[in-house]
Amino acid sequence: MAQPKNYGFGEEAAMLKESARKFFADNFSTEKLHSMVAQDPNPERMSECLWDQALWQEMVALGWTSLAVPEEAGGLGMPLAAVAGLVEELGRAAFPSPLLGTLNATYVLAACDAGEAALAAIAEGATATLAITNAAGSWDIRDTGVSAAGGKLSGTASFVQDARKSDYLLVSAASGDGLGLYWVAADAPGVTLHPDAIVDLTRDQAHVTFDNAAAEQVGADGAAALERALPAVWTLLAADICGAAEWQLQTTVEYVNARQQFDHSLGFFQAVKHPLVNVMCAIDESKSLTYNAACAYDTEPEEAARCAHMAKASAAETAAFASGRSVQCHGGIGFTWECFVHLYFKRQKHSQLLFGDAAWHRAKLADILIGPVAA
Repeated sequence: MAQPKNYGFGEEAAMLKESARKFFADNFSTEKLHSMVAQDPNPERMSECLWDQALWQEMVALGWTSLAVPEEAGGLGMPLAAVAGLVEELGRAAFPSPLLGTLNATYVLAACDAGEAALAAIAEGATATLAITNAAGSWDIRDTGVSAAGGKLSGTASFVQDARKSDYLLVSAASGDGLGLYWVAADAPGVTLHPDAIVDLTRDQAHVTFDNAAAEQVGADGAAALERALPAVWTLLAADICGAAEWQLQTTVEYVNARQQFDHSLGFFQAVKHPLVNVMCAIDESKSLTYNAACAYDTEPEEAARCAHMAKASAAETAAFASGRSVQCHGGIGFTWECFVHLYFKRQKHSQLLFGDAAWHRAKLADILIGPVAA
């Protein structure tokens, strides 16, 4: 089926995106974000998990966690193009929450053969995150750090996003039958979360050890489920990056127009003006590729991986470029803890590498287009 016009981003999607922007504008300013997560500049501080749980409950009440849950499991079943619009606003606000992790887990569960009960739990407000990466940071879905036997998990999953905000973990584990997907409560016996120290102050990360932990298998062919769902994961992360980059661009443009030098605003000078125009162009490219990937996932599943690799590769480079220009154009103040741009710089650096950087995605794209290179 050919893609519809405007990437299938219809009236409902536009209303959802606009309501999300208003929600964050009314309830979560950048000043509030900074006061919440950046009170302590000590680099030796312990890893913290700081977020507004009351505001999160309002988001759950709005139905945001159930957007991607299929209707038959009690959710809204909205297209990925609409969900991407919401996540773009999440990135613009840099709101610390388990929303992105829960949406990612939802798409993987929807691709499983026995994920109905878990999807129903998410539709009712449960939070979840993916635990599918080993300690080496390999994004190869078959290279897991966890093994399964007799319904019990053992081993360590690494780079688990927002683990301390999540009620459940969706774990990929290897067994004699291949790679399976398992649903386990984050506080279950035998499950231990070890917080990681990361540069991103708006997220938390952990490595999770499983010591003979009981888990429910929700996907017998975990590799196939992940292959179907990961394009949605990459697309949503690209949408988050685009939203954060738009905040960086808008904030920087406001600053260079207000800051005076040599009887002119900084924005008057080409050395400032032209790089910011290039940031705008990079954002437009990444956003177009992101919504193209979302639309492909919704309407052309055979093209979903190709389009999602393109979107995440472009977004990863936009994250780095927008971050560099935002700090540099703020001048000396851009390097200070009190300036808000460092919060987005750090979030973007984390997103840039999460689930594969630009080089990794382009290598995978090359495999799709021209085939793997012979050894």
